[in-house]
Amino acid sequence: MRILITNDDGIEATGLNVLEKIATDLTDDVWVVAPETDNSGASHSLTLAEPLRMRELAKRHYAVKGTPTDCVIMGVRFLLQQQPPDLVLSGINRGQNLADDITYSGTVAGAIQGTLLGIPSIAMSIISGPVETGQDGRQAPIWETPMEHGAELIRKLLDAGWPEGVVINVNFPSCEPGAVKGLAATAQGLRDPGFLRIEDRLDTRGRAYYWVGIEPRRVKPREGTDLWAVRSNFISVTPLCLDYTDQKTREKLAAVLESAKEVPKAPPAEAEQAQAKQAQGRARADRHSQA
Repeated sequence: MRILITNDDGIEATGLNVLEKIATDLTDDVWVVAPETDNSGASHSLTLAEPLRMRELAKRHYAVKGTPTDCVIMGVRFLLQQQPPDLVLSGINRGQNLADDITYSGTVAGAIQGTLLGIPSIAMSIISGPVETGQDGRQAPIWETPMEHGAELIRKLLDAGWPEGVVINVNFPSCEPGAVKGLAATAQGLRDPGFLRIEDRLDTRGRAYYWVGIEPRRVKPREGTDLWAVRSNFISVTPLCLDYTDQKTREKLAAVLESAKEVPKAPPAEAEQAQAKQAQGRARADRHSQA
């Protein structure tokens, strides 16, 4: 099995090294193609306004001056063009990718790109933020947890399989390996949008600048969601569908927008005139035939 791994924290990130060790527990054929620098929050962006630059750091290790999406494309369509990977792994992200985090996540985007290229793909993240850990400040990730559970989880997922057009999003809880309660197949949760905040500051020259952040407030998440799972010390496994279509709404709109149009009926007088003309035409045809 050939595995391509990437991330959004950059080529020097600890989580990338952890993921490589997990991948080598599954196969010897592991390729690393990751961004040159931190691309957190890059989502599914492409580099189109300038050329991509790629450096070979070691055997099967490459750094790309671009996004996680760029890295997966370079890996699949350039480096491994003759023998594409059988699996794409993206992560392990230093910080959760839960609920609506996934819409911003470069880690999830790397797995999305692999899925779009027809390759089974898994995004992996580990909890470290104060909102999910319930502690003050950003906590150091407990890397031993994915190290111990990661390879076996991937084996189980590969054995079970999943449909095309679906990407698997995994989040490890912030606890020691032995405290993990198990695996949970979860639904995508939803955060309170009121948690978003803007901090405005002044630099040394008196010019304003801003930081986007999240209020470290905790609410009780709905059971069965990814938010609930990690707070309960489960490893969250969420299948995400790349077809964003909401079928119920589409069907409702179709009933309104695509209703059959009735053909206007001719007024009675016009209908009689039309019938008269048809009768005259038949009469002329009869006279010609008799002649």
